[in-house]
Amino acid sequence: MNSHSQTQCGCIFTPAKMNMLSTPLLAMSWTCRVVAAVILLQTLYFKFTGAEESVYIFTKVGLEPWGRYATGVAELFAATLILFPRTAWLGAAIAAGVMLGAIGSHLTKLVIVVKDDGGLLFTLAIIVFVTALMTLFIHRRQIPFAENVFAPCNP
Repeated sequence: MNSHSQTQCGCIFTPAKMNMLSTPLLAMSWTCRVVAAVILLQTLYFKFTGAEESVYIFTKVGLEPWGRYATGVAELFAATLILFPRTAWLGAAIAAGVMLGAIGSHLTKLVIVVKDDGGLLFTLAIIVFVTALMTLFIHRRQIPFAENVFAPCNP
């Protein structure tokens, strides 16, 4: 398959929409993506095994058990998608959305310190949220429905 047919296929993940990143941006992208993915994947074990803290949190917000499972699946998709350069923007958007819900839950229904965790879960949610937003910014030109908004200006 030649490169012309690849760029004309209409797929939202075509190489034509992939711009080369400078070395510092590439390093920042990978750092943010790996940090977010590691945190998301690490917390999956607790969601899917019904760890006491996870059950407590989702019971407190009224979403136990299906909200816990759905959140776990969304985090699994986000962690997987964020690691691939072509889908990093999508994984970052999903991760940011899920973490916005987690942060909102901590600030409204829960508290920052849940079951004597010292605020660890809240801090991890903030870290994933920030790294996901940074990834979205770095890969903003790959977002298919926003490519004209973020296109570089040509004088």
